[in-house]
Amino acid sequence: MADDDRTRIIPTRTPESAAMLTSVKRAAAITARLNRLTFNDADEVRTLFSELTGKKVDDSFLLIPPFYTTGGADIRVGRNVFVNQNCTFYDLGGIDIADDVMIGPNVSIITSSHPLEPSERRARVIARPIVIEKNVWIAAGATIIGGVRVGANAVVAAGSVVTRDVPPDTLVGGNPARVIRSIAD
Repeated sequence: MADDDRTRIIPTRTPESAAMLTSVKRAAAITARLNRLTFNDADEVRTLFSELTGKKVDDSFLLIPPFYTTGGADIRVGRNVFVNQNCTFYDLGGIDIADDVMIGPNVSIITSSHPLEPSERRARVIARPIVIEKNVWIAAGATIIGGVRVGANAVVAAGSVVTRDVPPDTLVGGNPARVIRSIAD
């Protein structure tokens, strides 16, 4: 699993949960502006995404709106990253996307969850990081769950739900995603 020591537990009705809500409101305002843009507005998309994350993205970064996130400040993207339309990144636990990653449409990268116990669900948010290594392709409609590392050169098949680490140079698919085969050169 991806760096379990980075797991965050945020109880409700605390200063940390209030800060989380402030971050969500800020991200909603920025993404509302971003989502009025089109494919032809790539420079302005990069500017707004940089504002959202608090870090300048490389000129090779390409995102096609609409895009949704719960914060933005915990997203890090490398060079030559492509994010297709209608993706959702819940980044409270941290999302690290390396160089040359392609993310298909309708992909959800979700770092946060809640306890399973009914009496505890509204009491806290649990956030675990997601790491996507170099040259990964995440196909349309896939979901990546917090605490997962997707290894270099891996492919996540369309519609898959990734709940465990993905080894490098593999094709994974299904719900939950399992290794289908090696794709090493």
